[in-house]
Amino acid sequence: MNVRLRVGHYIISLDFYQTSLHIETRLAVFLPKKEHKIFSKRGIMKKHRTHFNNRGFSLTELMVVLVIIGVLVLLALPKLLPLVTKAKTTEAKLMLKQVITLEQSYKFENDRYSASLPEIGFEQTKLINEGGQARYKIEIVSADEKSFIAIATSVVDFNNNGVFNVWEADQTGAIREKVPD
Repeated sequence: MNVRLRVGHYIISLDFYQTSLHIETRLAVFLPKKEHKIFSKRGIMKKHRTHFNNRGFSLTELMVVLVIIGVLVLLALPKLLPLVTKAKTTEAKLMLKQVITLEQSYKFENDRYSASLPEIGFEQTKLINEGGQARYKIEIVSADEKSFIAIATSVVDFNNNGVFNVWEADQTGAIREKVPD
C-alpha cells in the first residue's frame, strides 16, 4: 500500500510492506507554469501538474486592509478609554473596602476607630511612581470613637487633564467618588 501526503512544500510518501514501512520525503519546487518538479533523495526529477492557484495578496490590498483596521480602531478608542479608567478605579474601591473591614475589626477589639493604617494592619502597596503597581495612595483622614474617613487618591492622571481621582469611604461602608478623573 502506498500513501502520499503533501505538507507545505514537502511530499511525504509512505510505502507499507508486509513486514516493514518505508518513508521517503521529497521537496516540491513550484514553477510558474503550474508545473513543479519533485527532487527525491536519489536526485530523480519527475514532472507533475498542479491545480493550485499560487496567487497571493498584493501590497495595495494589504495596505487597504491595514488602513480600514486603523480607522476602526480610531473609531472604537474613545468608547474604550472610559472603560479602562473604570477598571483602574476598581483598585481604589477594593483597597477602601479592605480598610473598612480592618477598621470595623479594630473597632470591635478596641471600641474606637484608628487613624493609623499600620495599626489596623493595612499595608500600602508600593505606588507606581515608586516602582510598584498601586495607582492609589490610601490615607485615613480622620478617626474617633464613632466614625472614620479614609480616602484613596490617584497618583496617576488617567486622562491627562491635570485632575487626580479621589475616592472616600466611611464607617457605614459607603464608598463615593469625591473627585472624578
